[in-house]
Amino acid sequence: MSGGGEFSEIARLFRPLTGGAVGAFDLLDDAAIVPQRPGFDLVVTKDALVEGVHVPLGEAADLVARKLVRVNLSDLAAKAAEPFGVFLAVAWPPAYGVADREAFARGLGEDLRAFGVALLGGDTVGTPGPFTASLTALGWVPEGRMVRRAGARAGDVLAVSGTIGDGVLGLAAVRGELADPDGWLSGRYRLPNPRLDLRQALSGHAHAAADVSDGLIADAGHIAEASGTGLTLDLDALPLSPPARAWLGVQPDRTAALVRLATGGDDYEVAAAFPGPPPAGFTAIGEITAEPGVRVLAGGRTVEIAQAGWRHL
Repeated sequence: MSGGGEFSEIARLFRPLTGGAVGAFDLLDDAAIVPQRPGFDLVVTKDALVEGVHVPLGEAADLVARKLVRVNLSDLAAKAAEPFGVFLAVAWPPAYGVADREAFARGLGEDLRAFGVALLGGDTVGTPGPFTASLTALGWVPEGRMVRRAGARAGDVLAVSGTIGDGVLGLAAVRGELADPDGWLSGRYRLPNPRLDLRQALSGHAHAAADVSDGLIADAGHIAEASGTGLTLDLDALPLSPPARAWLGVQPDRTAALVRLATGGDDYEVAAAFPGPPPAGFTAIGEITAEPGVRVLAGGRTVEIAQAGWRHL
């Protein structure tokens, strides 16, 4: 991490988050060393958060940091990788004072410790624009065993972990557009759970996988595109949480509501293609087809999808 007057703050806020990792050099150098692990491949991924885009304006700094950790570990989870280290880049706007920076470091440390991950290095800068932060996350996977998006085969079962639609409903709850008396939906949006518990199921069975960040239809479509296949997805088979099911039950247009749940994103579950019935933790929602394209069904009929998920550009 580089800069002028920020070195003492880096030492105070971020050095403890290295966990004593040898290659981090106590954040005193401007580079780190990642030791090799014989028999394993190093998996590297990177995601960023921008205030006002990925998190609400004015969101508590500790929650922003924790979500940053979790969305990156979600990518590693979909690769069946075991996380071990991250590099942080953060741009502080003028409104982020000392208390906010301390809260960010506190939240970051809380989740890095919870998931057994060390901070290895990075950079801190100032910006006149919105708060922006990114992590580069590193994980180990047995050599040749990373689960890619490519690899799905015609006849595979398309499945998804957990429940779908809680992220988009949680965002609506955070915005005050949806009642959320116990805070469960907003919690699912603010602090998604990276599905690291599914590593063995994915590594041992899945032909392909992707985490569901931009929307289930979009991310399942990425699997099909990368694999040179198509897919059929049945909205009536979506696994829904009790709050999402209750919300669906009062919508005037069930099909439109299901499309919203399947395209809203921020679920951070895992969509995967399996050669047979999916393992525990997954729900079958469709199939991989030889014919290219994404076909979405509801009530046994094809549904036209205007936008499959979130688009940044």
